[in-house]
Amino acid sequence: MLFSEEKKAVIVGYDAISPLGGDHAQQWRNAVAGRSGIGPLTRFPLREDFPVRIAGQLPDVDHLSYPFLTARHQAAWHSPVFKYGMLTVARALERSGIQIDSGLAPRVAVTYSSAVGGIDAVLTADRRLQAEQKLPHPYANPNSCINMIGGKVAMLTGAKGPILSTITACATGLTSILVGAMLMAQNRADVVICGAVDCSLVEPILAGFHTMNGAYLPKKGEENEPPERASRPFSVDRRGFVVSEGAGAVILTTREFAAAHGLNPSAELAGWGMTSDAHHFVMPAEETVRQCMIDALGDAGLQSGDIAAVNAHATATRAGDRVEFDALRTLFAGRLPPVSANKSLLGHAMGASSIIETILALRGMEEDLLLPTINYQPDPEMELDCVAQGARPLVQEHVLKNAFGFGGCNACAVLRKLV
Repeated sequence: MLFSEEKKAVIVGYDAISPLGGDHAQQWRNAVAGRSGIGPLTRFPLREDFPVRIAGQLPDVDHLSYPFLTARHQAAWHSPVFKYGMLTVARALERSGIQIDSGLAPRVAVTYSSAVGGIDAVLTADRRLQAEQKLPHPYANPNSCINMIGGKVAMLTGAKGPILSTITACATGLTSILVGAMLMAQNRADVVICGAVDCSLVEPILAGFHTMNGAYLPKKGEENEPPERASRPFSVDRRGFVVSEGAGAVILTTREFAAAHGLNPSAELAGWGMTSDAHHFVMPAEETVRQCMIDALGDAGLQSGDIAAVNAHATATRAGDRVEFDALRTLFAGRLPPVSANKSLLGHAMGASSIIETILALRGMEEDLLLPTINYQPDPEMELDCVAQGARPLVQEHVLKNAFGFGGCNACAVLRKLV
């Protein structure tokens, strides 16, 4: 094992916002009921020829209370990644019961990041320059800097330990947890605020995914298919991912810190793996994806048969889902446990996806309930149990969480139930 037992990372708090809801309770209810968070794209006026018409949008979060932000702060830090990221952190810390005082602050690290960041700030600045012949807002550049999200989290909480923004595309949220665990293993921190946020529903990002042939594209003659049917991981009729948005935060402590402070962790990071495909900028490689899972199991001291369920990356692309399935089939020697694909409900929130999905997996472990994969139509080339008939009671002592990002960034974690 890479971690000493005393320094092993345990999870004492978490929170997320997603297309399923503006608070965790609402998200969980919708996920258990199999309600999709995907609908018509309304974030900006759509031209007739704009190729993307649906998305997973955050519901009503602009109307939530942000007591830690003054009106002046909200005006200056106008990119939504800042308030959404800090909202999840504030809630997760409250749930954890940790109070960051001057004595603890130097031992609190932040690994909060994003895949896309405040790109909306760059677009706003460009429009001011081009259309209005005005210079950018003084906060335009800070709003666009991905590392500033973690910086604002540190300012909000008073955390004065190491601060990192590790960007691994779609795996960013899970990687933030793994890097946080590394810091504690090296005795650099006792508490780590981990997470990711992405609000990527902007014209060039959406159109760019379309031209890459990654985003959902309805079949000719089926353009009026209901939006909630669009995201269908592992299905024979999968048509690409639906772009969405969201944020999540997970509070880690060492096992010894939790015990010393009377905290009640819900789970621990039993083991993890990270690999690089060194292969292609979007096409995953089965060998290195499988090795990442193998490394996570080995670090946890487990065999594949110890895993009760898999929380899959599963973006609903033709090639990506097939590679993940092939890696799982080989790893589990054809005896796959149930595989839950949360993007069927959420869409793909870029770097935030894996943190939101990890939180759903954690709640599922606590509740002994496995979330459904909706819209599933079996693919005869991929035989697996996708929990397609609705949420399922299941005791889950160990869950394997997968996250794979553009550029060949692979991250896998084994979560162990403690409550």
